[in-house]
Amino acid sequence: MDVRRRFPTKLPPQNDDEEVSNVTAPRKASDALPLPLYLTNTFFLSLFFAMVYFLLSRWREKIRNSTPLHVVSLSEISALFGLVASCIYLLGFFGVDFVQSVFFRSSSDDDVWAANEIDEDLRKIPCGQSLDCSLPIKPNSVDPPRESDLDSEEDEEIVKSVIQGTIPSYSLETKLGDCKRAAAIRREAVQRITGKSLTGLPLEGFDYNSILGQCCEMPVGYIQIPVGIAGPLLLDGIEYSVPMATTEGCLVASTNRGCKAIHLSGGAFSVLVNDAMSRAPIVRFPSARRAALAMFYLQDPDNFERLSIIFNKSSRFAKLQSIKCKIAGKNLYPRFSCSTGDAMGMNMVSKGVQNVLEFIKAEFPDMDVIGISGNYCSDKKAAAVNWIEGRGKHVVCEATIPGEIVKKVLKTSVEALVELNMLKNLAGSAMAGSLGGFNAHASNIVSAVFIATGQDPAQNVESSHCITMIVAQGDDLHISVSMPCIEVGTVGGGTQLASQAACLNLLGVKGSSDEDEEAGSNARQLARIVAGSVLAGELSLMSAIAAGQLVKSHMKYNRSSRNIGPSSQVNR
Repeated sequence: MDVRRRFPTKLPPQNDDEEVSNVTAPRKASDALPLPLYLTNTFFLSLFFAMVYFLLSRWREKIRNSTPLHVVSLSEISALFGLVASCIYLLGFFGVDFVQSVFFRSSSDDDVWAANEIDEDLRKIPCGQSLDCSLPIKPNSVDPPRESDLDSEEDEEIVKSVIQGTIPSYSLETKLGDCKRAAAIRREAVQRITGKSLTGLPLEGFDYNSILGQCCEMPVGYIQIPVGIAGPLLLDGIEYSVPMATTEGCLVASTNRGCKAIHLSGGAFSVLVNDAMSRAPIVRFPSARRAALAMFYLQDPDNFERLSIIFNKSSRFAKLQSIKCKIAGKNLYPRFSCSTGDAMGMNMVSKGVQNVLEFIKAEFPDMDVIGISGNYCSDKKAAAVNWIEGRGKHVVCEATIPGEIVKKVLKTSVEALVELNMLKNLAGSAMAGSLGGFNAHASNIVSAVFIATGQDPAQNVESSHCITMIVAQGDDLHISVSMPCIEVGTVGGGTQLASQAACLNLLGVKGSSDEDEEAGSNARQLARIVAGSVLAGELSLMSAIAAGQLVKSHMKYNRSSRNIGPSSQVNR
């Protein structure tokens, strides 16, 4: 980390009673010269070319007159000295600043020079020790003194070693054998190196052993995110209290209102359409013909059983379902899809793909594996292949809301909701060129539930693919959400952390499925709950927009309520 200081124009006061003193700006390189820099440059350039012309003219005359070249006159000697002097100046033109700094700087400048070139001493200053104001410290660049989080002198020495680079920060857990102590030492080192305090970031109250080697590297604390409860959500005849981790005001309250409307209407119902995680490597062949032969081989039904046996060796829960290939010139993108039990399954499917690639290498020795992921999967990116083919759990959830409840609970009408959905979620999203975004705010609910239950927040990108359909059904309202890419698991990753495990336990889907249940039933049920929660959130937000309540509700629960008139309506 390069934290070198720049020459200041002012220095901080030595004490509270002393005013900040002005410091003369550092001298420029041209100050070492008797003339302005542009005149000096002009002089030496003219001298150089004049001397070269004079010497060449004299030497040409000597050659014509057969005069030895080593016989020189006084004028020629002067010309040689002028040529050498001009060459020295021109060659050293870009080094004038260096020459001036060596021969013309004062003793006080030496300190400033050292402060700019050597930053290690600044990193070694213990917490709370006052800084020498002779050093060019930028005003307000360092936080006020604070108390150290260290417990012993030994820890103090380790912090200094980390700052000096003799002990790598990433190796503290291994060397100390105490994850919490390693986090405290690393935290202190970061604060001293940056000069910034991490006081607001909690250190205590977290099990750092639980994240070692699987959740987070080089921790210095943990983030606090409030968790609210929406519900009960009545889904498939079962009530769920849905945990939502968010810092957005109104989100939990709005989803809770949607849950209420669904509950009063008899509940929502869900269908799991498909369950298959995918991984698509990229392999290259000498020719497009060879790539096509490999594609035919992988997609041949006669070879599928053999490839499934090889693939399924990666885990007792891995079950290969399909292989679909795309070819681009000499490059082949085979997309493997498989069920993964209660795990989200990215590692599981990657191991299976690697097994298959090693196996077919015997059939195609000229195949070159470029990467285990070729982005045709497609993971953590909005992609049409996910929207069309699905990835993870494909869930459809629906509910029928009586017209009376639409009026009393949602404060709007069936006709207004149907029109708004058509113009906003369908036509509006089409106008925007949306990919899987034919909804009001599915990602809001997906992100909040993901964070609360220990899912990978980055997979919110494709997991939030959703199309919301709202139609009139007589006097009632039929609403549904179709989500083809819900990527969730109840084992592995962040699901084993205490807080996230507690939220999964609240939903009744913690850990692996019971032995008397089908493998993966917990993860599939979690996907249904996510879709049901999205249904509630969509119903409530669309109603708020149709009734013109969105801005007022956000101002009431999230911001100031000033300057909000009766006509203020903003479609989200």
